[in-house]
Order: sequence, then C-alpha cells, then structure tokens
Amino acid sequence: MDGRYDVALGTNTFGPFNVINFATRCVKVNMLLHVSTAYVCGEREGLLSEKSFYMGETLKGTTKLNVYAEKKIVEENLKQLNAQNATEKTITSTLKDLGMKRAKIHGWPNTYSFTKAMGEMVLGECRENMSLIIIRPPGISSTYKEPFPGWIEGLR
Repeated sequence: MDGRYDVALGTNTFGPFNVINFATRCVKVNMLLHVSTAYVCGEREGLLSEKSFYMGETLKGTTKLNVYAEKKIVEENLKQLNAQNATEKTITSTLKDLGMKRAKIHGWPNTYSFTKAMGEMVLGECRENMSLIIIRPPGISSTYKEPFPGWIEGLR
C-alpha cells in the first residue's frame, strides 16, 4: 500500500530538491549520486532504455506535469481537510487516494514511483553545472554484514 501523498512528495521529490540546492552551494562538491528506483519507468514490458526525465514529462505523454503545482494541490487538500476538522484516519486515507489518483493521471502506477520520478526531474532541473548520477535499483534491502547484520531492516 502506498503512503500519504504529502509525505511521499516531501521525501521523494522535495528531499532531492533540498539536497541538490545544498550541494550546488558547496564549493568542493562537483558530483551528486542519487538513488532512485527502477520503477520510475512505470509498468511497461520489454527492453527499456535508460534516459533522464525532463521537467514536466509524463509516462502518458498526453499530460504536462508541474511538480510545484502538485505541491500546491497537496497543500490545498490538507487545508480543506483541516478546515473540516477531519480525523487523522480520514486525512491519511484521502491523501493516499490523492497520490494514487495523481500518479495514474500522469501514467505512473503508484504514488511511490510517481514521486521518485518527480524527484529525478527536480534534480535534473536544479543541478546547474553539477555532474549528476542517478541509479535505479529494483530494490534495496538490509545488509549482510556491515555495520551489523540486518541493518536497515524492512520489507516493502
């Protein structure tokens, strides 16, 4: 099950935005390595070429994506829910549904892959002259040995 859209957007999209803004101001930093996910390509079959997303690109190709408008949509929904004195359960459910709806509008299967793709877009747009490497592993799990067995435990 996907998480809340506001949380995923903050972590997967605007987290990288904050990192790249910091990194571009560091005199000795000339390269950034970002870990994304293989699932940003959506649910397609066959051999897929690795290419960077440009700002506003969608998997459907028929819609134009605005990362900052997505943030505004979340803020407006939260404001409305708070004005209605919605319960935390209602807020969570509504924001989970909103994330899935927004992802599907633009061609992604879920909130996670959608917000990770937007994070890649933001990095590409804001990197200035910094070298940027984006890796897209299909999954990340716990370690075998270092710093201790099972570190970063968890299943998706």
